[in-house]
Amino acid sequence: MTTTERPTRAFADLAQHDRVAGSLYTDPEIFAEEMSKIFHRSWVWVAHESEVRDAGSFKTTQVGDQPVIVTRDRKGNFNTLLNRCRHRGATVCDQRSGKANGFTCPYHNWSYTLDGRLRGIPYPDGYEGVVEKNDFPLQKLRTESYLGMIFATFNLDAEPLEDFLGDAKIWMERFLKQSNGFPTKVLGSHKFRFKGNWKIQLENTTDGYHFPMVHKSWMASVDAETASMMSFMDDPAAETHALGNGHSVAIMAAAHADLDIDDGSEEIQPRFQHLVDELTEAGESPERIRRYMRSMHGCGFNLNMFPNIAMSSSFFRVLIPISVDETEVWHMAIGMDGGPESINRERLRIHEHFQGPFGFGSPDDAEGWDRVQIGAGGNPNMPILVNRGEKREYLTDEGWPTSHVTDETGMRASYEMWKKMMTDD
Repeated sequence: MTTTERPTRAFADLAQHDRVAGSLYTDPEIFAEEMSKIFHRSWVWVAHESEVRDAGSFKTTQVGDQPVIVTRDRKGNFNTLLNRCRHRGATVCDQRSGKANGFTCPYHNWSYTLDGRLRGIPYPDGYEGVVEKNDFPLQKLRTESYLGMIFATFNLDAEPLEDFLGDAKIWMERFLKQSNGFPTKVLGSHKFRFKGNWKIQLENTTDGYHFPMVHKSWMASVDAETASMMSFMDDPAAETHALGNGHSVAIMAAAHADLDIDDGSEEIQPRFQHLVDELTEAGESPERIRRYMRSMHGCGFNLNMFPNIAMSSSFFRVLIPISVDETEVWHMAIGMDGGPESINRERLRIHEHFQGPFGFGSPDDAEGWDRVQIGAGGNPNMPILVNRGEKREYLTDEGWPTSHVTDETGMRASYEMWKKMMTDD
């Protein structure tokens, strides 16, 4: 059976409220359908504005399985272009990022502007009466930005980005308060692949249940204050909210969920005393220094935005689906654009300690994801359970389904959106 012949009803059966079929991780036909119905039809995160800061700046990435270029053109507009020459299909850019005046296909040198218009064709006499340049631009995706986060979609009829983000916008604003009034910038990226399906990683961002088991080595490696901050297993204020459209937020450290709120009871960690001394000598006020120190670990939550981006505590986590059983993950450290660079350096060291290639967190997570993929292949008909906390879930005044941060409320929300998109033709 081809993907186009698969009955719509089958997808609804595969994702029930409290469980999903293991074949969602292992079936290549399902993966192909996901690319078509989810990644090619919804808003997909492609860049942060700081990555394409100036006119001529670009980065390459993917929207689902499709290669794209994100650019800022001479007018300051953001563009997302399919990385495919209109002549014979070769990619027109093979660099991760940089600055350019345009893009030229290396095969026959068809050249394009930063907004995708076909600019030049070598030896054009052969195309007289055959090709009009205006008719052959690079394919352009619809592109919109919110709070510096750039999203793109192949679906020209998609709802406005802000409508799609919905109540996630509240938490995006809170997340960015860790930049302390300065613009946010990407400090660097750590990219790796694991041998598993993209949804395994999607689940992980709001999975507080795994943290004390998987990340024992990290908990043992940090100071007591940091370990205490992340000891949320029995904290009733540690919750997960489902925000609509598959988005969810997992609050691990409620005292840091809104950095504008400070009751003054929290002590500054002794490990940051050298920074306090440095900033005091530089003339920063005690109030400002305290704000910097409280934001050092980022915010107190992970915001998961369906289908491919998380604003996770103090970094961006991006997932790129490669195949049914392989996923690329980008962990992007962020900092202040204009604030004290000593703070950014310390944030980067903290990021490396957990997320870097020699960190304590990422290798442990990736090992778990790999093993889920292997195990799910053992019996794809056996369900994956996402029922933890189902009986203690309740609605907040905002209408958000909510339960403890160790519960699987966020996963249920993601799979409800998955089912909606996979069955809505």
